[in-house]
Amino acid sequence: MGQAAWKGFVLSLFDYKTAKFVVAKSKKVGLLYRVLQLTILLYLLIWVFLIKKSYQDIDTSLQSAVVTKVKGVAYTNTTMLGERLWDVADFVIPSQGENVFFVVTNLIVTPNQRQGICAEREGIPDGECSEDTDCHAGESVVAGHGLKTGRCLRVGNSTRGTCEIFAWCPVETKSMPMDPLLKDAEGFTIFIKNFIRFPKFNFSKANVLETGDKHFLKTCHFSSTNLYCPIFRLGSIVRWAGADFQDIALKGGVIGIHIEWDCDLDKAASHCNPHYYFNRLDNKHTQSISSGYNFRFARYYRDPHGVEFRDLMKAYGIRFDVIVNGKAGKFNIIPTVINIGSGLALMGAGAFFCDLVLIYLIRKSEFYRDKKFEKVRGQKEEDNVEVEANEMEQELPEDKPLERVHQDEQALELAQSGRKQNSNCQVLFEPAREKRQAMPARVPDCLLSASVCIPPSRSGLQENAFVNMKPSQILQTVKT
Repeated sequence: MGQAAWKGFVLSLFDYKTAKFVVAKSKKVGLLYRVLQLTILLYLLIWVFLIKKSYQDIDTSLQSAVVTKVKGVAYTNTTMLGERLWDVADFVIPSQGENVFFVVTNLIVTPNQRQGICAEREGIPDGECSEDTDCHAGESVVAGHGLKTGRCLRVGNSTRGTCEIFAWCPVETKSMPMDPLLKDAEGFTIFIKNFIRFPKFNFSKANVLETGDKHFLKTCHFSSTNLYCPIFRLGSIVRWAGADFQDIALKGGVIGIHIEWDCDLDKAASHCNPHYYFNRLDNKHTQSISSGYNFRFARYYRDPHGVEFRDLMKAYGIRFDVIVNGKAGKFNIIPTVINIGSGLALMGAGAFFCDLVLIYLIRKSEFYRDKKFEKVRGQKEEDNVEVEANEMEQELPEDKPLERVHQDEQALELAQSGRKQNSNCQVLFEPAREKRQAMPARVPDCLLSASVCIPPSRSGLQENAFVNMKPSQILQTVKT
């Protein structure tokens, strides 16, 4: 590359190129564009920034700890257990109180079980038999209670019986009370203490009021106006979850306690409050043999002779799952700029859509398309057109623009038509051949060959008349 080429390349680096805009006077497309702009603007202001708060940096890595305590007592009087007082140690499992705990509301008790030989309970398919060969010694009873001894025990003259097993005897009873054992559990109270922390912003808080009053938690109860007293009545939680206490207490169920923390850290810490939601997690509408919630546990003892025995309990009750979720947001310039840029990009998409409507869909689309897209010739063709234009400008007289030539052409046509009407017209001028050859191609031939006539009726004016058509060097003024 030559020095001039390098110089031109360097200078072109400092050129600034800008877009060419075409203003289309179309009310329909203009209205469409403004509607799109307004819609995008409202979307950004209301949804993106006001509702979603996308100008904030979000922390969803919530760190949480839950401590629960249940308080209450219940009294029962049954044939199996007699008079008995139930306290927290009896009906709360596990006793330490975690984010998942179980409150017993109903029991099937099989007391004084000892290890020995007895008959398997009826109704278990693998434990039924008709002869000893059906009970293989050493095999366990599937879904049963012990190991088969090899004998088939029949009652009376019946042909069917159950296998003899080695187990905790007597085996568990199948009978179930019609009413929940611990009806008074509806009045139990549950204390749920929750600590949360958002590590990104180093923000911590608890759902218990920070006060020095020692009697506060002993006298308060949760309500919509007292969010920082997380002491809930068990019956109220079941009702808020949409369940009936007597129904869920009989067969058991699972209740979810949701604590939501949605904190806007651009505001004061007092605006970051817990929100509680309750729902039943097991399907209460499912009518199956596995509906409800229950499990078994035993309490072991020794008699004076050192023989171990136990009380087996099949417990029905309510399992509570405490689920903590939350997020915290705080202003950050990075998501703000990103969302503003996205909004500007949507504005550009709206303009692109309006361009498609303008140049393809409306009635005058072809006209607007020609105005928007300019057709440019090649460089060589442009140079040739420019040279021809310069030559024509040099040949035309300076005081006779091309528009005036067209006006003179109209005047000559009128004169020529008058000559046809009157044969006595006098020829005022006739351009010379060399003058005609020197005229540029843009001057019509009819103008060069025209003869201007004056009708005889006005011959008195011909003595001193001068006709000046002002074609400068091409047309001459002739004195008659």
